[in-house]
Amino acid sequence: MPEAPPDAEPALRVEALDVTYGRAVSALRSVSLTVPHGSVVALLGANGAGKTTLLRAVSGTLRLHRGAVTAGRIHYGTTELDGRDPVAAVRAGVVQVPEGRRVFAGLTVDENLRTGGLGLGRRRPAQVDEARDRVFALFPRLAERTRQAAGLLSGGEQQMLAIGRALMAAPRLLLLDEPSLGLAPQMVYRIAEVVREINAQGTAVLLVEQNAGMALSLADTAHVLEVGEVRLSGPADELARTDAVRRLYLGETPEPAKTTGGATAPGTNDTEGQGAA
Repeated sequence: MPEAPPDAEPALRVEALDVTYGRAVSALRSVSLTVPHGSVVALLGANGAGKTTLLRAVSGTLRLHRGAVTAGRIHYGTTELDGRDPVAAVRAGVVQVPEGRRVFAGLTVDENLRTGGLGLGRRRPAQVDEARDRVFALFPRLAERTRQAAGLLSGGEQQMLAIGRALMAAPRLLLLDEPSLGLAPQMVYRIAEVVREINAQGTAVLLVEQNAGMALSLADTAHVLEVGEVRLSGPADELARTDAVRRLYLGETPEPAKTTGGATAPGTNDTEGQGAA
């Protein structure tokens, strides 16, 4: 994984962010996190916890869903993103792959890919071809289907296309929303490999994923959202060992602590009950 200089500023800084939908629905409350250069950061949480809302706020698509940032700041490097539109985010180097893939079913694979760089304005044909070659190197199956309508692809192939379309904009920060949703186990494994490869090539990733095992295996850092608030944060490998994450997200049943005289045995993880969900 590429390393940033020790004194480098985080690529993404979200500071005390509040988001509401309409006039009354509070979706995020005082959420703060960072995504350092070259890292993978995972967001875990139940449905409705606010994970997708956070990605929308960063990518500038929040207003398309009648949401608004009511407090806090979002910065990518020196660029302020809160209140900006999706084009501003893409030009800053931040691109989102939405949940559910959202490919253009009536367009071919090649046409879908070419739409990925439209927010960057006029680019030389050689730049477009170079970006497309990068996508085909990651997803050889797409190279075999360039003239096929996207709506005829399998679910896994459509997910590849959605990620490839985002990569056409040469992002420095990729926002991935549930990339494994609805995919067969073999395809989930392939998507995880691709996320690792994208990150190894220098792109930071903010990953929302219900498959907590996959997310924690990919991430350097993870945050657990509960009802719009950050409840747990830390190195991904450490969070994966906490009782709360093991029970609620990894489907494990931690062994009961051995006690002597009512005291918790040394080394027992007692983080359960900190409010994660």
